[in-house]
Amino acid sequence: EKGYETGEHAPGLKLGGCGAYRAAHHIIKTHAKVWHSYNTTWRSEQQGMVGISLTSGWGEPVDPHSQADVDAAERYIQFHLGWFANPIYRGDYPEVMKSYIGRKSAQQGLETSRLPTFSAQEKSYIKGTSDFLGIGHFTTRYVAQKSLPFLRAPSYHTDHDLAELVDPKWPAPGSGWLYSVPWGFRRLLNFIKTQYGNPLIYVTENGVSEKVQCTQLCDEWRIDYLKGYINEMLKALNDGVNVKGYTAWSLLDKFEWNRGFSERFGLYYIDFKNKNKPRYPKASVDYYKNIISANGFPDPREVMS
Repeated sequence: EKGYETGEHAPGLKLGGCGAYRAAHHIIKTHAKVWHSYNTTWRSEQQGMVGISLTSGWGEPVDPHSQADVDAAERYIQFHLGWFANPIYRGDYPEVMKSYIGRKSAQQGLETSRLPTFSAQEKSYIKGTSDFLGIGHFTTRYVAQKSLPFLRAPSYHTDHDLAELVDPKWPAPGSGWLYSVPWGFRRLLNFIKTQYGNPLIYVTENGVSEKVQCTQLCDEWRIDYLKGYINEMLKALNDGVNVKGYTAWSLLDKFEWNRGFSERFGLYYIDFKNKNKPRYPKASVDYYKNIISANGFPDPREVMS
C-alpha cells in the first residue's frame, strides 16, 4: 500500500485506488506458486514447511452495541489481514472487500472493480497454500463507521468507509502509529482461530520502538510492552489458539523503512555514528533472556488471568 498506493516506500508509485490491489494480487498468486513448487519438488525429501507472514493490527468497535461500528471493525480486519489470508485459507478475497470496492468502482464510473478477480482455477490453486501463518502484530485501533463520499479520488483508505481512533490513555512510547494495547493481540489471535480454521501460528514480529535516544538504555516501556503482549498471547493459547512460536521485534536497532535509523525497535542499542557500529544491551535484554530460558514468565505472579 505504501509502495504502490501512496508512494511513501519503494518503488514510490502513486497508483491510487488500484496499485496496492494489483500488487497484492500478484503477491498472493506468486506465494501460491512457490508453495506448490516446494510441495511437489522438495517436501517429500525435506519435510519442511512453507507459510506466509502477514502484519495486522486489531480493530475494536468504538461502540460494541452499534452494529455499524461492529461491521466497520470487521471491515478493518478484512481489509488488512483478510485481504491476504482469506484467499490463502478460504480461496478468495473477503466478500466485504469485493462488495465495497466493487460498489465504489461502479460509482466512480469504472466498468470493472478496482479489486482484481481470481479465476476458478486460481482460487483452487491458491487455497490451502500455507503450512503455517506468520503474524506480525504491534497495535490496535478503535474503529467507527464513517461514510466517505465516492467523489473522492479512488483510494484504499476510503474504500472501507471507516474511521480509526485511539484512546489517549494508551501508552505511545515510540512510533506515532504504535500504541501499546495488549488485549488486542489476544482478540486478533482468536479471530484467526475462528476465521481460518485454527491454523498453526508463528508470531514473527511483535515489539515497540522508541523515538528518542535513551543513553541510559532504560527501556522500561519495552519491558512493559513485551510483558503485556506475551501475557495476552498466553491467554490466547489457553483459549485454544495454535500458537507455536514467538519472535520479539527486533534483536537490533535497524533501518526502519522511510524512517531510516530514527525509530529504534532493538533490544540492543546500535551506535550508528560509530564506524564499527558497537552494540549495547538495553534493559529489555535481560528481561527477554529470562523469558526465553523459562519459555514463559519466570515468576508466575507476573501472569495475569
